[in-house]
Amino acid sequence: MPALILILLLAWAGSARGANFRPAPNILFILCDDLGYGDVHALNPAGKIPTPALDRLAAQGMAFTDAHSGSAVCTPSRYGLLTGRYAWRTRLQHGVLWGASRPLIAAGRLTLPELLRQQGYRTIGLGKWHLGMDLPAAGAPPQNLDGEKIPALDYSRPIQNGPTARGFDYFYGISGSLDMPPFVYIENDHFTAPATGEKNFLRTGPAAADFEAEKVLPEIIGRAGREISTAAQSGRPFFLYLALTSPHTPIVPTAAWRGKSGLNAYGDFVMETDAGIGEVVAALDRTGAADNTLVIVTSDNGCSPAAGVRELEARGHFPSAQFRGYKADIWDGGHRVPFLARWPGHISAGSTSRQLICLNDFMATCADFLGAKIPGNAAEDSVSFWPALRGEPSAAARTTLVHHSIDGSFALRDGRWKLELCAGSGGWSEPTPGSAAADKLPPVQLYDMQAEAGERANLQAQHPEIVARLTAELEQIVAAGRSTPGPAQTNDGLVRLRKPGSPADLFGLPD
Repeated sequence: MPALILILLLAWAGSARGANFRPAPNILFILCDDLGYGDVHALNPAGKIPTPALDRLAAQGMAFTDAHSGSAVCTPSRYGLLTGRYAWRTRLQHGVLWGASRPLIAAGRLTLPELLRQQGYRTIGLGKWHLGMDLPAAGAPPQNLDGEKIPALDYSRPIQNGPTARGFDYFYGISGSLDMPPFVYIENDHFTAPATGEKNFLRTGPAAADFEAEKVLPEIIGRAGREISTAAQSGRPFFLYLALTSPHTPIVPTAAWRGKSGLNAYGDFVMETDAGIGEVVAALDRTGAADNTLVIVTSDNGCSPAAGVRELEARGHFPSAQFRGYKADIWDGGHRVPFLARWPGHISAGSTSRQLICLNDFMATCADFLGAKIPGNAAEDSVSFWPALRGEPSAAARTTLVHHSIDGSFALRDGRWKLELCAGSGGWSEPTPGSAAADKLPPVQLYDMQAEAGERANLQAQHPEIVARLTAELEQIVAAGRSTPGPAQTNDGLVRLRKPGSPADLFGLPD
């Protein structure tokens, strides 16, 4: 009789698990640095840069055609990805952090890796951090650590409030972008070597003797393969956040890739980046982990003008495809990014989604397919796109999205409409903020993205009612401290919308 009861209990538990089961796949999230939407051949067949590894992922999974980074530049996009919150709610309301900047993610804030760790994942971060950390100063630290200048550092002491204090079990990489000192690798909470001199990789700063910019991408790719092999043998699900340093400046393809694209060094670097992604995905195949791994490949913003975009376009390659602008701009070329997803058996091969999504949304998506609950004071701007990955419609899908440029200009996408609260690019493209050309333009821009995705026909004069409605909607999103259902939250400080006609438009006052 006891044996029969045990059998019945096990059968009941199995059926209950079947009714509520959420898969717990491995997660490989590859974030490229400054890779344009039009640089991926599968998304831009007219492009001139071969990307066979990315094209293969698109053929094996789903390509999103309306995916966006949370900002047109890197630090705020990374913040949004790892917290599910718009970065303009923090102290960083324009620009990016530097190599020695203070942490941007507040202590105690739930992060994506911490959420996954709570679900039993081993969390691994490799590559570019660029979200600030407390580097050990040699002496009294300067008052302003958010500037470009690197203070004197003690390379023997531990680093505080870095990736391993924000949810990662293991980290290996660099503090900022590849062109930002200190040029020294970091493993967990320590530098791997002292800076014994200075080197110049577009910027001059302290560097370890063996640190060379062109070796960083191969180093990170090689480590990713080894981490996958180790993690796959553990029997525990893993989350590998692979934040590549390419094809960001300095544009340094290795000798084996120089001249391969027939375009310029950027084209070569994109090809090397694509090949590196292929190597990492191949590591999943070798270990037998591919079928139970969700692979995401995307970018932190659009292609940088430093890629030599005019030269590329003259040769027939358009890094932003049909969209206007580049990295830093409020136009879609600044923040519309490639986004490819593969999970055999769960995501249909060769599929495409037009669902509007943002990097911020990955945190809610993971919680959704794992059946995890996010507290009301976390992931305030994250909307699950798990139904879209499965090819299913959802009433809760994202329909609005706030965009942000390098100078702090705002835009709101609402369905087919996009309102931009600035006269020009808000970034590095002409007309630049404050330029004579921008001063001659209307103070706002309104585009029908369904009719004309190139953002050339400004309809603000024809539709003042839409301008008013979207402006009020944006004000509400900012003031509420969140853009998703849930308890109202506060921003970390005042947020300036730069709303026309209100020189002092400050929203989101803390309680």
